[in-house]
Amino acid sequence: MDISVIAEWLPALLAFAVTGLVVGILSGMLGIGGGTVLVPLFKLGFGMPALGATATSMFTIIPTSASGFVAHLRGKTCVPRFGVAAGIGGAVTSPVGVWLASISPEWTTMVAAAAVIAYSASTMLVKAVKLLRKQRSGGAPEALSQADEVKMANGWKPVLLAAVIGLVAGVLSGYVGMGGGFLIVPMFMQLLNMPMRLTSGTSLIAVMILAVPGTVAQAMLGNVQWAAGICVAIGAIPGAVIGSKLMKRVPELTLRFIFGAFLLVAAILLVVDQVM
Repeated sequence: MDISVIAEWLPALLAFAVTGLVVGILSGMLGIGGGTVLVPLFKLGFGMPALGATATSMFTIIPTSASGFVAHLRGKTCVPRFGVAAGIGGAVTSPVGVWLASISPEWTTMVAAAAVIAYSASTMLVKAVKLLRKQRSGGAPEALSQADEVKMANGWKPVLLAAVIGLVAGVLSGYVGMGGGFLIVPMFMQLLNMPMRLTSGTSLIAVMILAVPGTVAQAMLGNVQWAAGICVAIGAIPGAVIGSKLMKRVPELTLRFIFGAFLLVAAILLVVDQVM
């Protein structure tokens, strides 16, 4: 390849790698695959078309989530059976979301992404505020006790519920090009009563699995921009390991506020893009 061509593309490739590092850190901390950040960034910052942004985002989600999951597994901050159940459920339905996105106008994909992200953000922030009030009044503890965690991990009913969560997240993931962590994390916390320090790692397992069929479908449609996705993944893989370690040092309540605020900003950015 001509050196001038390499020099021309090098700044953009470095920007993708740095973006990946930041996304990886957030992914490891919050249990998202990174699509919540990547779709707006690809669309607004790098000028990709909607389908290109969602497809490339979905591709990068796989290595990013895998890296974060391994770190969480080593740190014993995940419940693998819930993650696998949700991941399999999501893998079944994510191609449906990809198909729906392929036949939908561009603006509907972005608006749907903004709406789902905003819902997840509001749910998380409301719960965080309630938890803060309880703590200040000397009420509920910040996280489940070890005995509660062991009980929660046993039995087939919570596993089945995790699979149902995955089925819903899979459709939305395929449609908006995000891993589904933006929905899986708050639903795990709300329906399975999981503390966020376990939810983040568990979500990454599900995200890693359910993103595979969606990525294959997007690749077959020719929507994935491989160079950008690979560069982002190069930065995101070590970033996810860093994020998983930081997560252990951040209080549960702080994680909830960070997650909710982060999602709310992403939703606002997508809406601003559509009205401009």
